[in-house]
Amino acid sequence: DVETGEVTTLAGTGRQWWQGSPVSGPAREVALSSPWDVAWFGDRVWIAMAGVHQLWTYDPADGTVRAAAGTTNEGLVDGPAAEAWFAQPSGLSASPDGERLWIADSETSALRWIDRELTVRTAVGTGLFDFGHRDGPAGQALLQHPLGVTALPDGSVAVSDTYNHALRRYDPATGEVTTLATDLREPSGAVLAADDGVAGEAGRGEILVVESARHRLTRLRLPEEAVRVESVAHRTQRAATEVAPGKLRLDVVFQAPAGQKLDERYGPSTRLLVSATPPELLEDGAGQGTDLDRYVVLADGVTEGVLHVSAMAASCDDAPDIEFPACHVHQQDWGVPIRVTDDGVDRLGLVLAGLDSE
Repeated sequence: DVETGEVTTLAGTGRQWWQGSPVSGPAREVALSSPWDVAWFGDRVWIAMAGVHQLWTYDPADGTVRAAAGTTNEGLVDGPAAEAWFAQPSGLSASPDGERLWIADSETSALRWIDRELTVRTAVGTGLFDFGHRDGPAGQALLQHPLGVTALPDGSVAVSDTYNHALRRYDPATGEVTTLATDLREPSGAVLAADDGVAGEAGRGEILVVESARHRLTRLRLPEEAVRVESVAHRTQRAATEVAPGKLRLDVVFQAPAGQKLDERYGPSTRLLVSATPPELLEDGAGQGTDLDRYVVLADGVTEGVLHVSAMAASCDDAPDIEFPACHVHQQDWGVPIRVTDDGVDRLGLVLAGLDSE
């Protein structure tokens, strides 16, 4: 409350959400996971839930939260909100007409949006492994780990392009991406500046940018003509693992760190979620379970794809002289490209903690 200085918690428990936790309910009783930004869209407060690759909403009318978009799988998949994939969504901003909620999807280096029909689409970006600094048509333009997004009065969008140290602009009317400013240091957010110097409506066409790596706020005039930069593109790709056709054993290796034990006070302390792109890659074995090892069956006729594996394990300090032992959540997501070959391996080992002895 800016008048009284009082701080009130609206949502969250102070504990981190993990797989199997409630995804809706009274806002103060549901755990959240690295909420990175909020924006008012429709009749809800939308939350960029970076920690679980989702968008959640908070309803101030009844004081509830719920998962609204994303499956918790990490990647770039458009479509109906419940089926879409995000990758650490970090910045949110509603368009002036209230028709779009713009999203800075940092790990896919993408600018995306969700509409009032709860459909997710991508304006700029292609996936987890493509990034760079390239202006031009949105289908070819590149960003690098943007953390912030700001809707502008003319319907365009300013993107805090964090690891390119730049402020970028996407214009839906032309489909073009341009560069507004360079020589920033890890810009992570921006708001429009009014004539009186406070955030709000754009009075003199200025924007206040958070330069995280310079520990300062920087005021910039929005230029009529953007600065075009030379293309710099990068692609990183994990090499495909060659696997044998048919049954494949997935082993997530977890050994509790020294001085800790598995936390089984509230049931199984481990969870494993498996899916694939394309979904037809897996004939059997997709879904969620509590064991960290599982057999999956690769479908005939699908020779390559990506296995998406998400694992979690909980452990607590194990020493009789510790009155209040600390507990820890170990979580990791993998996107493993595979290629089916007759002489491929029949086991895939992924290390969550410890050493893979096989």
